[in-house]
Formats: sequence, C-alpha cells, structure tokens
Amino acid sequence: MFGFPGWIEITIILVIILLLFGKRLPGVMNSLGRSIVEFKKGSQEGADDEGDSSHIQSQDSKQDNPPN
Repeated sequence: MFGFPGWIEITIILVIILLLFGKRLPGVMNSLGRSIVEFKKGSQEGADDEGDSSHIQSQDSKQDNPPN
C-alpha cells in the first residue's frame, strides 16, 4: 500500500520545491555547501587536537618517571 515513492512522485516533489524556493534555491545550496565545509574543518581540527593532547600526555608521563 505505502512504499517507496516512484519516479513520478519524486518529480512532483522536486517541481513543488522548485516553485516554492525558485530564486532562493542557489543561495540556499551555497549556504548548505559552506556549512558542510565548515563542519568538516571543525571535525578535522577536533581530531587533530585529540591526537596532540595524547602525544603531550605520553611525553609528560615519560618525564614523571625518570629512568633508573
């Protein structure tokens, strides 16, 4: 009864979206692309920070325990 929409339903939905957003659609897509890029940059910086902190912690533990 209810399944995945076929190509006709998808086409109708896309036409409605195009009519609603029309001239604003390129600006919306541009903003969405910039948001994705910024998110990826932030997630990479977060991963880099975690790697740096673990490296610093391992150096600190070596300094705390001098060799005999």
